[in-house]
Amino acid sequence: MKRFFISIGILMTQISYAQDRSIKDSIPIDSFYTLSPVAIRAVRAGENTPFTKTNLSKKEIQLANQGADLPFILNNTPSIVVNSDAGNGIGYTGMRIRGTDATRINITLNGIPFNDAESQGTFFVNLPDFSSSASSIQIQRGVGTSSNGTGAFGASVNISTDETEKEKYLEFNNSIGSFGSRKHTLQFGTGQYKGFYLSGRLSSIVSDGFIDRAKSNLRSFYVGAGYSKDSNSILRLYIFSGKEKTYQAWYGVREDDLQQGNRTINYAGTEAPGLPYKNETDNYHQTHYQLFWEKNIKKQGRFSTAFFLTRGKGYYEQYKADERFNKYGLTPPFQNGIAVENSDFIRQLWLNNYFYGNNSTLQIQKNNSEWTIGTTLSRYQGDHYGKLIWSSVTRLNSPHTWYNNNAAKSEGAVYVKQQTKLGKSFYLFYDLQVRQVQYSINGFRNNPLLFVDNNYTFFNPKVGVTYRNDGWKAYASFSRGAKEPNRDDFEASITTQPQPETLNDLELGLEKKTKKLTTAITLYDMQYKNQLILTGKINDVGAYTRTNVAKSRRLGIEIEASYIVKKWITTGGNISLSRNTVEDLEEFIDDYDNGGQIRKFYDRSTLAFSPATLLNHFIRITPTKKIEASLFSRYVSRQYLDNTTTIYRSLDPFFVQDLRINYSLQVKGLSKVTLMAQVNNLTNTKYEPNGYTFSYLLGGLVETENYFFPMAGRNYMFTINIKK
Repeated sequence: MKRFFISIGILMTQISYAQDRSIKDSIPIDSFYTLSPVAIRAVRAGENTPFTKTNLSKKEIQLANQGADLPFILNNTPSIVVNSDAGNGIGYTGMRIRGTDATRINITLNGIPFNDAESQGTFFVNLPDFSSSASSIQIQRGVGTSSNGTGAFGASVNISTDETEKEKYLEFNNSIGSFGSRKHTLQFGTGQYKGFYLSGRLSSIVSDGFIDRAKSNLRSFYVGAGYSKDSNSILRLYIFSGKEKTYQAWYGVREDDLQQGNRTINYAGTEAPGLPYKNETDNYHQTHYQLFWEKNIKKQGRFSTAFFLTRGKGYYEQYKADERFNKYGLTPPFQNGIAVENSDFIRQLWLNNYFYGNNSTLQIQKNNSEWTIGTTLSRYQGDHYGKLIWSSVTRLNSPHTWYNNNAAKSEGAVYVKQQTKLGKSFYLFYDLQVRQVQYSINGFRNNPLLFVDNNYTFFNPKVGVTYRNDGWKAYASFSRGAKEPNRDDFEASITTQPQPETLNDLELGLEKKTKKLTTAITLYDMQYKNQLILTGKINDVGAYTRTNVAKSRRLGIEIEASYIVKKWITTGGNISLSRNTVEDLEEFIDDYDNGGQIRKFYDRSTLAFSPATLLNHFIRITPTKKIEASLFSRYVSRQYLDNTTTIYRSLDPFFVQDLRINYSLQVKGLSKVTLMAQVNNLTNTKYEPNGYTFSYLLGGLVETENYFFPMAGRNYMFTINIKK
């Protein structure tokens, strides 16, 4: 299979095409799409592509970027719910789109996969302030046009950093706000000089966090360089890196503490006697290297190839009290002739990985058709190991490694896309992808004798049609996505291994644009087979594991609108209404009275973290060219913490508002100065967008424990951006 993919890549460089029409004279595509390099266009949906999407420009990103992580930049787009461990959007953050978590959202940076190859999650804390280097973002809801990386089971987010300013510039951005939060960013660009350009960024973000001790110390840099001798070819290099140190805040707050008003309590580090352990932190360093080369093939084609390497290494440190020496493979020491079985320990859990590969794309436009042929090859190598660095009973002469497991994952994919204009108003699109994955795991920390060696082949077809005429746009598409389980899923059992997931996604859309009014309606029907969800079932080592369920479904409607009331006032927003169900659910509950687990059955219930109603509204006022004030409102209906639709295992609905004011002024010797003030959670609402739950049988009664991740009350950020 690998040989086949390589052969396709070589063949693509040998194809030539007729010169009867130029690219500009072919099928019309929106400027947002055509300005992007081929590597970006290969994973993005153009204006005439029949998929549901939202585009964010550089200006929109910059206005929302005052230090919070990337999910909070996307906060007001349809069907999204964001959360933050620290409670103020800095540090570890997360998002769900259409109820789908980050492990099922396909993220690409310049077309290169960003999702972790094993967990399939996305950790933007590893790339702090990456939004400052983003020139555009496209969010595709549903399966979309995802081509590179793991399958999209709810959405794709494609981030592009490529934007070359013709003139040189120097920009300094500073933000300061609540909870000791500060963001400092220095950016520069040389402009274009004899075909060369260079741009860069240095960033620092620190915050104490809303949650106790949830401190963040984040550093990052970005360098982009390019050379183009003429318009026929270009060479680009991007290097960006992030280093984070965050105090752990991933345990949440117990329900009883929350009810007593202890919204900021943090249990991390409290196993240490006396004060909490000071270094109960997560530490990770990740660097991305991306090299692109693009070349025109006569007038109808353009070939692009990209080589990439992502290097990551780090650990999280924990204080563990009263644990046995033999748990860590150590012989208990003797004191006064008696073996001491237990000790307090400080341990570090390490991850050391490499992810590298190549994406190649050939795009051809001829007459009324555009073809895209692409291949991707990637390899992941990851080492998981643990170190004991301290014991309260005996001295460790050197860090003791008590487990060392490695994993490897290889992936190859080939896809063909075609979009053709039929007549004056119709566009036909199809996308055929074959993806092959080989994944091997040499044991787990708590299950060292469980080995995994699996091969998967997925066929992901997509087809659709678009109609455009007189400001109207209508589209219909059907897409299939399939993906492999993640690392934790494979630890389920030696005898019971998880199955791949499949999604069939139907999208129907209608849009209308006039000078003052823009509206869009999307109907979607996402039907899953073997979706992996938490059911309370435990694996061989006593940890909760996801289980395949035969049938589940997300059925919904998304409505968007914006209206220019007057030249100086605009209003709009979006609403998402959905029904998210799972059939024939089997729940497992720990039986502390008799051992094992008991089972409960549900004919139909609601999928966890899938609110039935989401509402975003904004009103923007620009009384002068220099001043802009925006009020954002957001409502999220009830979310269930598990899949049983149990009211006492749920998150209450919430309504929050944010206010942002921008003031631009001209200062002699400077290009632009912008002052911004933002009030988050204007009404000081107490709310929790995330949490988890577990239940057990004790004394003949089912007890439930809920944990929540509270967000901060009213808080502030003030920003000054200076550009020369």
